[in-house]
Amino acid sequence: MNVRYREFLIRDWEDRDRDSAAQIIGSVLADYGLSWEPLGADRDVLEIEQFYQATGGEFWVIERSGQLVGTGAYYPVSRGENAVEIRKMYFVPEVRGQGLGRFLLKELERAIADRGFDQIWIETASVLKEAVKLYETSGYRSATGVETERCDRVYVKHLSQTE
Repeated sequence: MNVRYREFLIRDWEDRDRDSAAQIIGSVLADYGLSWEPLGADRDVLEIEQFYQATGGEFWVIERSGQLVGTGAYYPVSRGENAVEIRKMYFVPEVRGQGLGRFLLKELERAIADRGFDQIWIETASVLKEAVKLYETSGYRSATGVETERCDRVYVKHLSQTE
């Protein structure tokens, strides 16, 4: 992955990004009153090779002027049919509201479809109001079965459906 959106570069994660990506995710969670869980829900950020690269998923970082400003990822999951879960879509506050989230979501969906998956699942928390709005206006439908303790919403999108 190596694509531009305005002044942003979306690229594949590299080992040198580990600490910066974790810091971004932890700080965004804190901004919304959610906890960083390095031994739980956020372990995947510290072990990207195992959770993403070894499973057929991808982890991307977003940079502006050489600095990381966001993340986005997905990996295959057993729930649903031929499904993945989009994870870790987080942006630092100064880059929000510029359409980057919608662009990143479309790029993730395109990559997922290109790999032949049929369903996309997303878990989020109601306090992440911008994320909830993005998913609900992008064809994701409420579902049941939240698996992550800090989340209270789960969405699914079938790639064969039309919006």
